[in-house]
Amino acid sequence: MATLKLTVNRKEYEVDADPQMPLLWVLRDFIGLTGTKFGCGIAQCGACTVHVGDAAVRSCSIPVESVVNQPITTIEGLSDDGSHPVQQAWETIDVPQCGYCQAGQIMTAVALLKQNPNPTDEDINASMTNICRCGTYNRIKKAIRLAAEEV
Repeated sequence: MATLKLTVNRKEYEVDADPQMPLLWVLRDFIGLTGTKFGCGIAQCGACTVHVGDAAVRSCSIPVESVVNQPITTIEGLSDDGSHPVQQAWETIDVPQCGYCQAGQIMTAVALLKQNPNPTDEDINASMTNICRCGTYNRIKKAIRLAAEEV
């Protein structure tokens, strides 16, 4: 165990955790931010996507020690009231079906739009590698296009 200092959603935290513990479990079990979901545990599905800096990362496979001294943003830190343009677009388009993967989908979309504010369909397809078991991919793409108009 080690005491690690993390900046999550613009707040400072000190956690006593194994430095090799995946960031996902520190966020959920030590800090209490449960919006980031566990899906596969092997960084394939994207349900656990958060931002480290401006990059979307799969938090289930990244050791917490690798993100010390870096800003981490979870779905809870994207906005206080759901007013981020991507969150608004998700609501307008009614993207979620079951909703389990949607926090990771939104975080990936936000990172895409920060990097490329006017993505083509090909850009969206290449960046949005998260899995949605409900198959809401067409609505996701439509919401990203709508959010791009607002960002």
